[in-house]
Amino acid sequence: MSRRDAAGVVLALVALGSAACGIPTASTPTPIAKSDVPYRLLTPPTTTTTLPGTPPAVGVAEQIFLVSPDGHLVAATREVAVPASPTQVVGALLAGPTATETAAGIQSFLTQSGVQVTTQAGGVATVDFSTNPIQVVGPDQTLAIAQVVYTVTQQPGIAGVTFEIDGKAIEVPTAAGAQVPGPVGRIDYLPQAPLP
Repeated sequence: MSRRDAAGVVLALVALGSAACGIPTASTPTPIAKSDVPYRLLTPPTTTTTLPGTPPAVGVAEQIFLVSPDGHLVAATREVAVPASPTQVVGALLAGPTATETAAGIQSFLTQSGVQVTTQAGGVATVDFSTNPIQVVGPDQTLAIAQVVYTVTQQPGIAGVTFEIDGKAIEVPTAAGAQVPGPVGRIDYLPQAPLP
C-alpha cells in the first residue's frame, strides 16, 4: 500500500469515527429526560436587567438624627446616593421620618427646605437653608438645631456647624439657653444627645 493510499484510509477512518460520535439527527424535536439535563440548567440563577442609559441605583447608608418620644435625638439610617455629600445627608434629614418611624413616635422638628452645606477649613460646615426649616419654638427649636448638628458632625472631618438662611448668617439656640452665631458642635447639645 502506498503512502497516498494509507493517508486516504486514515482519513476515511477519521471521518467515519467523527460521524459515529456526532449528535443524532431527527426530523422533529425530542424531549430530553430531566435526569440527563445538568442541574444548574434546570434552576438558572436569577438575573436583573437594567434599561440602557439608566445606571443601577447605588447608595450608601448614612445616619441622620430624629427626635424620639422621650425628647432625645435618635439615630436613623438613610440610603444616600454615592458619593454622599453633606448636602445630600441633610436633605435626607429634612425629608423627615418614615411611616414606620412616625408610627413608633419618632418625629422631626424640621420641615422641607432647600439646603446647601459647604465645608470650611478647620472642620466647620456651613448649612445654608433657602427658607427657615424650623417651625417650632422653645426647647423644640433647640432639638431641631441639635438634629442638624448631630447629622452634619456625623460626617468625617466636621466638628462644628454654622447656620445661614438664604446666605445670611443666623444665631441658633444652644442647650444652655444662649443664642450664638456658631460654630456649634455636639458638646453644645449634650442634654439632647441620644440615650445609650
